Amino acid sequence: MSTQDNTTEAKQETLGFQTEVKQLLNLMIHSLYSNKEIFLRELISNASDAEDKLRFEALSNDALYENDGDLKIRLAFDEEAKTVTLSDNGIGMSRDDVISHLGTIAKSGTAEFMNNLTGDSKQDSQLIGQFGVGFYSAFIVAKKVDVYTRKAGTDKAEGVHWSSEGEGEFTIADVEKADRGTTIVLHLKDEEVEFANGWRLRGLVKKYSDHIAFPVIMKSEPAPAAEGEEQEEPKDEAVNEATALWSLSKSEVKEEEYQSFYKHISHDFQDPMTWSHNRVEGKLEYTSLLYIPSKAPFDLYNREVPKGLKLYVQRVFIMDEAEQFLPLYLRFVKGIVDTRDLSLNVSREILQSDKTVENMKTALTKRVLDMLSKMAKNDAEKYQQFWLEFGAVIKEGLAEDQINNEKIAKLLRFASSHNADGTQNQSLAEYIERMSEKQDKIYYVSAESYAAGMSSPHMEIFRKKGIEVLVLSERIDGWMISYLNEFDGKHLQDITKGELDLGDVEDEEDKKQKEEASKTYENLIGQITELLKDKVDEVRVTNRLTDSPACLVSGAHDMDAQMRKIMEAAGQKVPETKPSFEVNPEHPLVKKLNDEQNDERFNDLTHVLFDQAALASGEQLKEPGAFVSRLNKLLLDLSK
Repeated sequence: MSTQDNTTEAKQETLGFQTEVKQLLNLMIHSLYSNKEIFLRELISNASDAEDKLRFEALSNDALYENDGDLKIRLAFDEEAKTVTLSDNGIGMSRDDVISHLGTIAKSGTAEFMNNLTGDSKQDSQLIGQFGVGFYSAFIVAKKVDVYTRKAGTDKAEGVHWSSEGEGEFTIADVEKADRGTTIVLHLKDEEVEFANGWRLRGLVKKYSDHIAFPVIMKSEPAPAAEGEEQEEPKDEAVNEATALWSLSKSEVKEEEYQSFYKHISHDFQDPMTWSHNRVEGKLEYTSLLYIPSKAPFDLYNREVPKGLKLYVQRVFIMDEAEQFLPLYLRFVKGIVDTRDLSLNVSREILQSDKTVENMKTALTKRVLDMLSKMAKNDAEKYQQFWLEFGAVIKEGLAEDQINNEKIAKLLRFASSHNADGTQNQSLAEYIERMSEKQDKIYYVSAESYAAGMSSPHMEIFRKKGIEVLVLSERIDGWMISYLNEFDGKHLQDITKGELDLGDVEDEEDKKQKEEASKTYENLIGQITELLKDKVDEVRVTNRLTDSPACLVSGAHDMDAQMRKIMEAAGQKVPETKPSFEVNPEHPLVKKLNDEQNDERFNDLTHVLFDQAALASGEQLKEPGAFVSRLNKLLLDLSK
């Protein structure tokens, strides 16, 4: 560290960490302690990114190399001083960059992230990994961290020295730094001096960073010279392969290397669920290495957060988070794409309108969907794990990707009346396999929860007939299902909308009973219609109820109650619609209503039945006080 030690520091100031950083540092030191050796992987990954960024920036400004185009990462240690030093000659940082990157967590959703922390070290370590707080992992093993850096292309007097003990504050000062790039000095805790050892550090580089694209250089450690012989001088040597892993053939790469590379590009601490490594030749030439993470990031549902693949052109890094290569509903996919078919000076704006990119996007989307289909077919348990993590965003694909609508539909999993625990583990294909020969539709119900769906009055006839019903209870489901009209030739039918058509499942006896009841109760239907004319579109005898007295039915093309709530919550104007009111002629309350001679009591009972039906369908009453008042009056009458 002689370069830095001999410099005079100026414009020194002490600043406080962002509140979240303080919390995070404390939590990380304790949560990740069992996996403390990952600090080196994280720091090397950051150094590799800095080299990548310099190489890209230098495409348009060769002067940034400052006559040193040999990009490498250097690792050194001092057992006596108990230090580990990592240097890169990458892009480096300015003073503002340092404050921004090392004093705050420069990533959206920080507050949300902190809210998701549980205090359980195992769970929290997963979250920390998803958040990608690589640099701060240095404090797991270091009592103090010094960073010396200078941005490429700036004067040597514009170097910056950042220093912190990982408590509440850090100091920052201007220094002179001859070389561009960043040097990080870790002053190890007394109990972590094992890391100030050449063989220990070499082992970690091989284990975690073997296939980053830049050499990690260390001084060799020659064997002690024999008596009378001169001691061999230590030489610089690369301790990693420094070969772009994706450029190798699949047979050359071990499973552990794929897993290690995933952690390098994602900063995730967990192994990926699965991956796909492919080289495409022909009209398009590119290599892709795509990973499905094991866990969803905490900000998965925020469509605005940075996402996308790392883009390389002929192994030259171009950009992080190139989102143009995959649709938004596959934003959880990590990986790289390396192509010959784009120029080295390609920009985000050019990517948006490039025909080659569009073709690659189509092919890569198909690749991911095929990977998921294969998992669903060959390992149902693993696919179920995937679905519980990422299923909700896969549903977005039905609206966003009409071309692959059928493939996406096959990947969907639903809760169903077939399984009593409400787990989303039933495919549409499995539903069809269980259908009786007479059934020609796939039936579903939308509700606020699985329990609410299962207890819906609309389920009664299906329970009686032994017909399976899918239960949709996630916020996105109503919107999703509007893009899925049929599957494998079978129409999807919402059991709460329109007149119920059970097809051949409904026998002649059922139809005859309904017709007779409609005639018998014709006068009652007319009276109710007159009384509720401002609230309902139509009143009719039902064929869907066995236990409930009445239910509300939306129009065949109307928005369901769930969808209305979502739209209203989003501030959208929802068109006014009137439901149909169906009554069950076999229910004692309806029979009582039919026999009721007192107009006031008839009025009260009709409104109570209507409001009950509204509550059962998950709607809020417009006049809850009036409902309670009528109900109390009827109860008092009964008690006399």
